[in-house]
Amino acid sequence: MRVYRLSDRQFAVDLDGTGAKLFGGRWNHVGTSCIYTSASRALSVLEFAANVELEFFPSNLSITIYEVPDKEILTISNEELPENWNDLSSPKSTKDFGTNLLMNSNTLCIQVPSVVVSQEFNYLINPACEKIKLIKVVDINKFEFDTRVKK
Repeated sequence: MRVYRLSDRQFAVDLDGTGAKLFGGRWNHVGTSCIYTSASRALSVLEFAANVELEFFPSNLSITIYEVPDKEILTISNEELPENWNDLSSPKSTKDFGTNLLMNSNTLCIQVPSVVVSQEFNYLINPACEKIKLIKVVDINKFEFDTRVKK
């Protein structure tokens, strides 16, 4: 499966999950590495716009396309998620849930629903997994963000 990530170009080939480790995210606590990707380019743009203030947008954006082996993706059902998984505040329960999966399993990639578009999916790549070498960077494309998306 191909998944997509919008980021500063200098981190386009990052397979260490440094940003998420330093700052945390909806599905991980600070200190836990994770690479946030989405099922489509469009969703990756929406997720980026929802989570980064316009004044902090890097001037040199790119979309990285990763190839993840289908058999290495753990699908999480909505029934397994914390009840408040889609709260806009990124609750502690989702951070606990994702961090537990990332740290205590040998799962390479985890499918979770998007809060921005709940019928779509994001994919959490686990850099700590011994199978990380199975992730391939397929392509990196320069991306010009249209600020009309976020005014």
